[in-house]
Amino acid sequence: MSTPPLPPATPEIPAGLPQHTLSIVVPMYNEAENVAPLLERIHLALDAYPWPWEAVLVDDGSSDATFDELLRCARLHGPHVRVLRLVRNFRQTAAMQAGIDAARGSVIVTLDGDLQNDPIDIPRMAGRLLAEELDLVAGWRKNRQDGLLLRKIPSRIANRLIARMTGVHLRDYGCSLKVFRASAIKNVRLYGEMHRFIPAWLATVTTPRRIAQEVVTHHPRVFGQSKYGISRTFRVLLDLIFVYFFMRFRTRPGHFFGGIGIALGALGSFILAWLTVVKFCFGEDIGTRPLLFGGFFLIIAGVQMVTSGVLAELLARIYYESGSTRSYLARDAVTPADEECWHLPGANAEVSAEKA
Repeated sequence: MSTPPLPPATPEIPAGLPQHTLSIVVPMYNEAENVAPLLERIHLALDAYPWPWEAVLVDDGSSDATFDELLRCARLHGPHVRVLRLVRNFRQTAAMQAGIDAARGSVIVTLDGDLQNDPIDIPRMAGRLLAEELDLVAGWRKNRQDGLLLRKIPSRIANRLIARMTGVHLRDYGCSLKVFRASAIKNVRLYGEMHRFIPAWLATVTTPRRIAQEVVTHHPRVFGQSKYGISRTFRVLLDLIFVYFFMRFRTRPGHFFGGIGIALGALGSFILAWLTVVKFCFGEDIGTRPLLFGGFFLIIAGVQMVTSGVLAELLARIYYESGSTRSYLARDAVTPADEECWHLPGANAEVSAEKA
C-alpha cells in the first residue's frame, strides 16, 4: 500500500508571529504505518516556521511496531523529534497528558496520529492564538471524512449536548487538532477519557472568551483501524455528568449534596408532620401506612446526603492542597530533551546540504 500523498499546497505561515516556542504532541497507539508519513507532513508544514519547534510523540503501549518506527524516524529527523513510551496502554487521555507534561514550548499543539488531522493547519491556528491573545484554538472538522451513522451523528448530538451543559459553544469537541497556550493547558489535569472535554476543562481556568475554533482539514483514514466505536457515546454521557458537576460544584461540592439532602429531609419531614396530624387530630392508625416508612427513609437519605456533602468538602480541600498525581507511568526518556533539541529556522536546509 502506498504512502498517502503529502498536502500539495504550501503551508500558510502568518506574518509577524511573536517570539515563541512550539511543541507538537501526538499520542499514538498501534499506528506503525502512520508514523513516517505523519512526521513527513509535520516537517512539510513547519519547514519554514520562523520559531523553534519540537515534536513529542507518545507511544501509548502499542502492541505493534509503532515504538520501533518512532525511534527510527526520530533518528532520521533529528533530536527535535522526541519519543516518550508508556509502560502499557493508558488510553488517549493519559497519553495526551504525558505529552503535554513533556512539552517545553510556550504554545502546545495536539493532534491524532492517524493522519486524519493535517499539520498544515498548525501555523495558521498558532498565528490566530497569538494574534488574538487566545488560550485555545480548537479545530472544526467542517467537512468530516467519517461514517455518518457511527461517527458523525453521535458526534453532532454529543457536541450540542456538551455545549449546552458546559456553556462552551464549539461545533466540534472531538477534533484532536487543538492549539493551546502552555500556561493555560498546563493548569489542567486530564484523567479518565476527558480529552473530549478539554475546552470545558480549560474554561475552569480561563474565560470562554479566550477560546475559539478554526475550520481545519480532515482526511479519511488510510492505514490502521479506528480506536473508536458507538460504545464511546455512553462513556461520553457519563463523563459529561462528571464535567458538569466539576464545573459547577468543584469548589463547593457540599452545596450539591447538601441541597439534595435538605430537599429530601424537608419532604420526609413534611410527610411525617402530616401523618402526625392524621394520628392525633383525626385518630387514624398510621402504623401500617407505606407513607410512614417513606417519610423515615427520606429523612435518613437526607442526612446521608448532607454527610456526603461534608465529606466531599473535605476531599475537595485535599484535592486542591495536595500535590499532582499523574494518570500514567512512563519509561525513562528514550530521546534527549535538552535546551538545544529544537528544530530551528533553516535547519532543514543545513540537513539537506549535509546529505548532499
